[in-house]
Amino acid sequence: MDLPLSPRIRATDAPPIPAARAWAARYAGAAGPLLDLTQAVPGYPPHPDLLLRLAAAAGDRASAGYGPIDGEPALREALAADIARTYAAPVTAADVAITAGGNLAFTMAMAVLAGEGEAVLLPTPWYFNHRMALSLLGIAAIPLPCRAEDGFLPDPGRAAALLREAPRVRAVVLVTPNNPTGAAYPPEVIARFAALCRDHRAWLVLDETYRDFLPEPAGPPHGLFAEAGWREEGGVVQLYSFSKAYCVPGHRVGAILAGPAFRGALMKALDTMQICAPRAAQAALAWAVEGLRGWRAGNRALMAERAAAFRRAVAALPGWRPDALGAYFAYLRLPEGAPDALEAAERLAVEGGLLALPGPFFGPGQERHLRLAFANAGLEAIAAVPARLLRALPGSAASDPVA
Repeated sequence: MDLPLSPRIRATDAPPIPAARAWAARYAGAAGPLLDLTQAVPGYPPHPDLLLRLAAAAGDRASAGYGPIDGEPALREALAADIARTYAAPVTAADVAITAGGNLAFTMAMAVLAGEGEAVLLPTPWYFNHRMALSLLGIAAIPLPCRAEDGFLPDPGRAAALLREAPRVRAVVLVTPNNPTGAAYPPEVIARFAALCRDHRAWLVLDETYRDFLPEPAGPPHGLFAEAGWREEGGVVQLYSFSKAYCVPGHRVGAILAGPAFRGALMKALDTMQICAPRAAQAALAWAVEGLRGWRAGNRALMAERAAAFRRAVAALPGWRPDALGAYFAYLRLPEGAPDALEAAERLAVEGGLLALPGPFFGPGQERHLRLAFANAGLEAIAAVPARLLRALPGSAASDPVA
C-alpha cells in the first residue's frame, strides 16, 4: 500500500552526492584507485590537540546534558573575537548563535526570514542543499544567473531587476567563497548587494563557510560588519561552519551572526530544530578558534597550493577550462565535443575512476560544467586528473589551447 508523503518532500531533489557515487560501483579499476572529488571535505586530519580535547569533552559528564539554546558562551565569545579580528569590526558574543552545522544554520535562517508563498533570490549555480532546504520549507528559489564570462560573480544590476519583478522576495543569499564555483566575491560587490537589499527591504544572507580559505587577506573580506547599522536596518545575516577550517564535519557545528531582532526570532527555530548544538565539539572548538589560528593559516596555504596545482594540471589539457577556481572547488567547463555534464560525469566515474559532480546538480543552465572538489586530494591525486579526463572522454579535447 502506497501511503502519502509530504508534497514538499516529493518536490525536493534527491541527495546528489550519493547519486554520483553510485556510478562508481561500475568502475572496474583500470585507471587506478578511485579519485573521489565529489564532497567538500578537508584532505587532512584534525589537529591532534583538537582530537584530544574532543575526546576529553565527549567523556565529560557535563557534555551529555542539554546546553544553552544559542550555544556555549565560550565558543560564542571565541568566534565573535575571531570575526571581529577578521573583519576589523566590533562584533560580540551577543551577535552569535551556535548551530548544529552549517546546513541547519541556513535552514533555520530561511525559516526565520520567509514563509509559504514567499521567495529567496539564489544565485546560480547554487549550492544544492540550499535549494533543497527552500523546497522543504515551501519557499520559492528565484534563480539569479551568474555568467562564466563574469567569473561567476553575481551582478547587482540583474538582481535589482529580479527584485523589482518579484516583490515577495524576502532575502538574497550570497555564498562567498562560492560553492560550487570557488569564486570569491570582492568587497565592492558585497557592498552593492547590501545597498540593494536595503533599498528593497530584503535581508542579505552571507554564507561564508569557506572564508578561512581566502588567499592571505590584504583586508577584511567585506566591510559590512564595520557599518553601524548592520544589525538592524542593514539586515545582514552571516552563516559560518566549523567543519572545513577545523576538519570536524562529523561533529556538526556551525554559527549564525545577526542582530538582536533576528536573533530573538531565531531562538524559536533553534529550540525547535536542535535544542542545542553538540556540546563536546563546542567545548573543544572554543579552545581551537584561538589555539589553532596558526594551524588554520597553514591550511590556507596548503589549499592555495592545491588550487595552483589543479590549475596547472588542467592548463595542459587543450579545450578544458576552469571558468572559476578557488577555496575548495574548480568549476570546469567541458570542451567542445564532450557530452553534456550528466553523461560526462557518469563516464568519468565508470571509465576513468574520477568522481565529479555534474553542473545540473547546481541548478539550471549548468549543462557544460563539472564541479571538482580538489580540497580533499593531495598533489599526486591532482596530477592524475588530466589522464582520467582524457581516458573517459578521449574525443573531447579541442584543438585550441587553454587560454
